[in-house]
Amino acid sequence: MLMAVVLSACNKNEGTGGSATVQGKVYKVIHADDDYDLSTDTVVAAKQDVFIVYGSEGYVGDDVETGDDGGYRFRYLTAGDYTVYAYSELASGEKVAVKHTVTVADGKTVDVPDIYIHTGKANGTSMVRGWVQCTWFDKNANTVRTGWALGERVYIQRMGEEYYFDDTRVGLGGVFYFQKLPPDTYVIYALGQYNDETPYAVYDTVSVDATGRIYDADTLNIRLKA
Repeated sequence: MLMAVVLSACNKNEGTGGSATVQGKVYKVIHADDDYDLSTDTVVAAKQDVFIVYGSEGYVGDDVETGDDGGYRFRYLTAGDYTVYAYSELASGEKVAVKHTVTVADGKTVDVPDIYIHTGKANGTSMVRGWVQCTWFDKNANTVRTGWALGERVYIQRMGEEYYFDDTRVGLGGVFYFQKLPPDTYVIYALGQYNDETPYAVYDTVSVDATGRIYDADTLNIRLKA
């Protein structure tokens, strides 16, 4: 009788040796580089590793690979609680687990909510957009015209750092973009000229406090010799 009680207690532990099934699908959300509206593309995640944790154990009990349709299945499980997860990958290479926990009964099949993992060079980053307005002057310091700059360089550096880490050129309509920025505070500037051609910088500060967003900088107004 004692042995029967012991065996009964063991059977309550999560793991293999039962007749339950946990299954689901994984989708991949792709954050493409050079996409100026931060749109994403969602596809099935084929050949993606999926992991399962038995109960409250702090280690992986098993792993499988998704099929061509993004589907996976863990079979022959006992009744209990199971956590299923797959990894998103940030642009920095850091991996972040996306997980769901489900409870299964003996002989039952439980569908896990869809797992959406994120990947791509822009994942986990944001973008800063801005404009450069220009006033051109002649040799007598008289204004020739005003309008959007085109082709001028704009620079970006982290607040508190001495040097810029990236630059870009102004496009049509005076617009510029800095992509793949992790949360931080950034200083953006463009260079203009005084009447004697001495360069000067026009600055703006932008705080990026979230990912997957476009932050607008103030318009940079510069003077240039025509």
